Amino acid sequence: MENGISNKVNPQEATKTIGIVGAGHIAQAVARHAAKAGYKVTISSRKKPVELADLASSLGDEVTAGTTNEAVQADLVLIAVHFDQIPDAVKDIDWKGRTVIDTSNAIVFPDFKPKDFGGKTSSRVNTSLFPGASLVKAFNTLPAAILASDPNVDKGRRVIFVPGDDDESKKKVLTFAKDLGFYPIDLGGLDEGGRLQEFGGALITHNLIKLK
Repeated sequence: MENGISNKVNPQEATKTIGIVGAGHIAQAVARHAAKAGYKVTISSRKKPVELADLASSLGDEVTAGTTNEAVQADLVLIAVHFDQIPDAVKDIDWKGRTVIDTSNAIVFPDFKPKDFGGKTSSRVNTSLFPGASLVKAFNTLPAAILASDPNVDKGRRVIFVPGDDDESKKKVLTFAKDLGFYPIDLGGLDEGGRLQEFGGALITHNLIKLK
């Protein structure tokens, strides 16, 4: 327990497959880390799998290109498309029982300011798009280039924040982040924790290192 925030992760609860919806810089960063950590990764986008084949092979031996429906069969599903594109990217999919990682940031362009949801967090808004699933927020606070770099630095490990309402799903994501080499911190629920790490929140863009 650090500053009242639990960081306990049970290694027995690790999952070893992850599907990714999206093929941009965030998706590629997580896919490369996951493949290196021994996960089997399925990456998908609006493109056909054959069009993603070269990208997938460049990310690691354990990364394959697939359809979105194939990607969401994994133990964990990472959503790595722009906030406004999520509804179209995830429609017509059975989300019941799945653990979904939301990496999005709700931004108004070109003003580059947070979207206003009347006091709700963006992840709370997103839960309606995944009926029956458990949504966990993670991997959204760091720029893609930093996220893609080695999470193990000379003096410690790069911090990833993980809020979510379902404890079991959150443990899966905490374990996943730890397996990738990050230092995951449980931020509590999607409302209180999500507010800290969404765009405009206190934790956005901070590249923090947990010292050894």
